[in-house]
Amino acid sequence: MKYIETLREGERVSEVYLCKQKQTCLTKAGKPYDSLILQDKTGMLDAKIWDVNSGGIEEFDALDYVYVMGDITSFQGKPQMNVKRVKRVEEGSVNPSDYLPVSEKDIPQMYGQLTAYIGQIKSPHLKQLAESFFDDEEFAKRFQSHSAAKMVHHGFVGGLVEHTLNVTQTCDFFCRQYPMLNRDLLLAAAMFHDIGKLRELSDFPQNDYTDDGQLMGHIVIGAMEVERHIEAISGFPEQTASELIHCILSHHGELEYGSPKKPALIEAVALSFADNADAKLETMKEALAAVPEGSTEWLGYNRFVESNIRRTGKIKD
Repeated sequence: MKYIETLREGERVSEVYLCKQKQTCLTKAGKPYDSLILQDKTGMLDAKIWDVNSGGIEEFDALDYVYVMGDITSFQGKPQMNVKRVKRVEEGSVNPSDYLPVSEKDIPQMYGQLTAYIGQIKSPHLKQLAESFFDDEEFAKRFQSHSAAKMVHHGFVGGLVEHTLNVTQTCDFFCRQYPMLNRDLLLAAAMFHDIGKLRELSDFPQNDYTDDGQLMGHIVIGAMEVERHIEAISGFPEQTASELIHCILSHHGELEYGSPKKPALIEAVALSFADNADAKLETMKEALAAVPEGSTEWLGYNRFVESNIRRTGKIKD
């Protein structure tokens, strides 16, 4: 299989990909064309069907697997396919694992590492709250298969558990460095901070914003879900509930980044730093993944890290 990450300008490609998106547009001259996003497990590729009335263009829809033949060109420094032929392929004839981006790490192992933190929580109420989520089989299945984002970072199968584990481990480190942190509160907040993404984003292969995601966002959804579980636990301390909800509501750190509140507790500050660090480092990792080793070519402005970026040069002996 010719994976998307290996495609280079000037190649002619004949391959099956997942059509992630399809949109009919008009050129400046008023001529219709189809704009596609093709996907496999290594990434996504912008594609255009300029001659939609060609005999080689058969009917297909978004989220169909399609055989495409086309030429790889370059647009604004990124590969793009000029599609000449396209044909829908039956889903049963392909292996979905070739077309969905998946974490490079062992997903069940990461989930086990994450849930092991529950046993370290001393507060019986916070421990019971964590168990009410992570010990549920249906929740565990969805959490392990979900992404942590549509496009920006950890947008792959297993992305949500990978990101959550990274943030929780970082918060655990913070607790060792800064003993004044309430470890139970911070670990619970780290484990819960992105659970709203289970409703904000649809399952693969779509992995797109749901109505709830568009209307409320994962921060509010997550706070609501945690509050609902808290209400089912007898005697849950009101102050602990408020502090935990605050950590979730403020974990993006700034109002302009989507948090309804700015961090007011030291645990909320720690959580926002851990979340931001993992998100930005993963963004850089993914952006640099296709850059050849040793290249110091500038890649252009990345809006998430708010900077023009490039790969670090090798240190000479």
